[in-house]
Amino acid sequence: MGDTHDVGPLLVLLHGLGATGAVWDGLDELLPEHWPGDWMAPDLPGHGAAEHLPRYTFGGMAAALAERLPVDRPVVLLGHSLGGVLALTLASGWFGVPVAAAIGLGVKVRWKPEELAKAAALAAKPAKEFDNRAEAADRHLKVSGLLGLVAEDSRAVRTGLVATNGGGLVATDYVHADGGWRLAFDQRAFAVGAPDLPGLLATAKCRTVLAAGEHDPMSPVEHLRALVDDPVILPGRGHNAHVEAPADLLPLLSDVHAEVVARG
Repeated sequence: MGDTHDVGPLLVLLHGLGATGAVWDGLDELLPEHWPGDWMAPDLPGHGAAEHLPRYTFGGMAAALAERLPVDRPVVLLGHSLGGVLALTLASGWFGVPVAAAIGLGVKVRWKPEELAKAAALAAKPAKEFDNRAEAADRHLKVSGLLGLVAEDSRAVRTGLVATNGGGLVATDYVHADGGWRLAFDQRAFAVGAPDLPGLLATAKCRTVLAAGEHDPMSPVEHLRALVDDPVILPGRGHNAHVEAPADLLPLLSDVHAEVVARG
């Protein structure tokens, strides 16, 4: 979390499925000079160090997140992929969080039946334990969509792994265990399903923005334009624009911050 300056809204950064809040580290390094206030990047329910849920729905995950957010100051949400859906869900005002603006980056708008069936099948499988950290790290990178974007020894990977001892939790990070490794991610979250983007946009009580990398295969420009007239397109970027080029998000954040502050 950034230093608290008590200026303007709190910026909350929400990661995508399978990742952790550490994927925002690149942006976190830039925010002290570009965001006049404080910020946080929590792990979503069922990810990283956050608690697992009995069942994963957008509403349930948003409710769990709301418990960790303030109710007495404006909040700006920037969420990637699943995090973007949760940002728009919280923007409804149903969860008691005073959301002043919600940005969905790289949100998948259209889902095929076979994609949902594959996700449900993955959610139903038992969690796999790996014999060594390298195998677990490789799996985490693939699940989170970060393969080729971050190093195996990065915090984005370390926070996504758990060392085990005979199936029992030992520790995250580099702690050695006489057992194996598994992902911190609760793969039952794969079954969260497809969001109702038109419905979420219609119920939002604040400014909403849809954004994506120009070459994001999960969030094509034409899909976004079918929902909003003016999506923000990040030239040359892919699905993980916030990891590829965190600085590309700064103009959008500056614009949103200025609007929120102007509205008071």
